[in-house]
Amino acid sequence: MLTGQWPLSWSIAVFLLAGLVTVVGSVRLATLGDVLADRTGRGEALFGAVFFGVVTSLSGIVMTAVTAAADQPELAYSNAVGGIAAQTLAVAAADATYRRVNLEHAAASLPNLLFGCLLIGLLGIALMAAFSPDVTVLGLHPASAFMIAFYWGGIRLISDRPRPMWVAVRTLETVPDVPQPGGEAQARRTGTLWAEFLGVAAVVVVGGWVIARAAETLVASTGLSAGFVGAVLMGIVNALPETVTAIAAVRRGAVTLAIAAVIGGNCLDVLNLVIGDLAYGGGSLFHAAGPDQLFLTAAALVMTSVLLGGLLVRQERGWWRLGFDGVLLIAVYAGTVAVLAF
Repeated sequence: MLTGQWPLSWSIAVFLLAGLVTVVGSVRLATLGDVLADRTGRGEALFGAVFFGVVTSLSGIVMTAVTAAADQPELAYSNAVGGIAAQTLAVAAADATYRRVNLEHAAASLPNLLFGCLLIGLLGIALMAAFSPDVTVLGLHPASAFMIAFYWGGIRLISDRPRPMWVAVRTLETVPDVPQPGGEAQARRTGTLWAEFLGVAAVVVVGGWVIARAAETLVASTGLSAGFVGAVLMGIVNALPETVTAIAAVRRGAVTLAIAAVIGGNCLDVLNLVIGDLAYGGGSLFHAAGPDQLFLTAAALVMTSVLLGGLLVRQERGWWRLGFDGVLLIAVYAGTVAVLAF
């Protein structure tokens, strides 16, 4: 059961069950994360992008590592980058649940904009690696080390801004990032909250392993391409933690946390390619990427640019209760899925 191929019926069942468990855990993460962001003094943007990003990306990290180690590099790459595209779409889903104003208007902040820039840089490095010479050092492409350094430098730059030179204009609909009083979690000790936070993270890790094994069976048994299964099926499940967390955070009024959880999780999902590069024994994961995977990377870049545009324009009212960026995100993602399917 641990190493062999699973029956197709089992794979479908556990795939759906793992997705359900992820949804339930993510709702709880939103509550815990909002309180811990206040208690640590890190703020919703930085806490959501780093701590939330790590926890909600754990399933994707496991999926990428397991599939890469199983000599499925296209599936591993598609899962990492496809998850980014699906997670960016989570902003549109959260926006639809926020009735007062366009979510990107209410949650505009310098850290969220900088995390978007960091994400574009990381995706660009991944594309450059795919077209660079096919070399590895100790089993890793040099771009993997550079991506880690780029991410670390970006985090330092974003966190060390005591006197920002740019701030979002405050309007009546801007929701400031301030501690929220009350609630069941507020009365509990910080150590207990961290323990539960990490416990949910452990459940997410197990779910990621199960989904990866099930996805391998789907590719082998159904004839679906690795690009489609990794980008759409695994990508959507990979995006569930960020999506549910973003919606739950919006309902709690933590709008900055909602955007940060998505963008921060996406930045860490790009680093999943480094994990996959390490786990893949056939050379560089970046050079194992095919046309579908490179197309996905370009789509993730376009969707991130659209989201940044929404955060900068800060449209108060848009189309069909969404900002222009939400509508464009849906259109770009739908077009990407259509191309991969056909």
